[in-house]
Amino acid sequence: MLKIFAVSDSIGEIADQVAGAAASQFNDEVKIKRVPYVKTLEDVEEVIREIKEEENAMIVSTIITVNVREYLTQKAIESNVTVVNVLGPIINVASSILNQQPQYDPGAMWKTDEAYFNRIEAMEFAMQYDDSKDYRGLKNADVVLVGLSRTSKTPLCMYLANKGIKAINIPLVPEVDIPKELYEVDKHKIFGLTINPLQLIEIRKRRLDKFHRIPSNIEYAGDARILDEFEFADKVMRKLGCKTIDVTQRAIEDTALIIIKALGHGN
Repeated sequence: MLKIFAVSDSIGEIADQVAGAAASQFNDEVKIKRVPYVKTLEDVEEVIREIKEEENAMIVSTIITVNVREYLTQKAIESNVTVVNVLGPIINVASSILNQQPQYDPGAMWKTDEAYFNRIEAMEFAMQYDDSKDYRGLKNADVVLVGLSRTSKTPLCMYLANKGIKAINIPLVPEVDIPKELYEVDKHKIFGLTINPLQLIEIRKRRLDKFHRIPSNIEYAGDARILDEFEFADKVMRKLGCKTIDVTQRAIEDTALIIIKALGHGN
C-alpha cells in the first residue's frame, strides 16, 4: 500500500487530481491525502512529521512559493521520501522560453481551484432545487428557468451549473400556484422557455410510450391540455416580463449560450 500526500499552498485540487490520475493505474493499492494551505516552513515540518508515520509514502506537490517548495524538497530528501514537484519544472521551462520571471503567486492557482468548486456548488444547487423542490433557492439563484414540462429545464440547469452558474427551474402548471417569491426576482435573471406546441405534444407522447401501462392519449399529452398550458405559461411570462427563448429544435448548448450572453458572462 502506498499513500500519496497531495501537498499545495492553495486548495490542492490540482495536486489531488494529478495524484488521483496516478493512483487510478494501481487499483486500490494507492491512497491519497490532500494537504492544502502549506504556506510556511512550519507547515512543511508538520507535513513531514505526518508522512514519517507511513510505511510507504510519497509527495505530489504543487507548491508555488519557492522557499516553501525547496524546503519541502529538502526535508523530504532528508526523510527518504520521494517528492514530485508537478509545477516547478513547467514553470521553469515557461520562464526560460518567455525570458520572464514568474509571479510565484499561489493565488493564481486558487483561481483555478475556485472555478472548479464554483461548478460543484452550482451543480449541487441545481439538484437541490430541481423542479420546485424548494423555493428558498430563488433568492440565491443566478438564473431562474420557467417553462412547461418537457422543455429541457432540468438538463439546461445542469449544463449551466457546469459553467458555475446556479440555476433553478420552476415548472408552469395551471393547477399549481406560482410562488410569490418568483415575482421578487430580478426579471433579467428569469428566462421563459417556449416551444412549438406540435413538438411538445410529440415529446410528451414519446415520454408516455416508455410507460407501457399508461395510455398515450391521457391528458398529459392531449392537444387541448397542452394548448391550455401554453395559454397559462404565456400569461405568467408576460406578467414576469422575462426574456423568452424558443427551444424548438434548439440544442441545450445553444440555449445556454443565449442565457450566458444575456447575463453578461459571454466573451
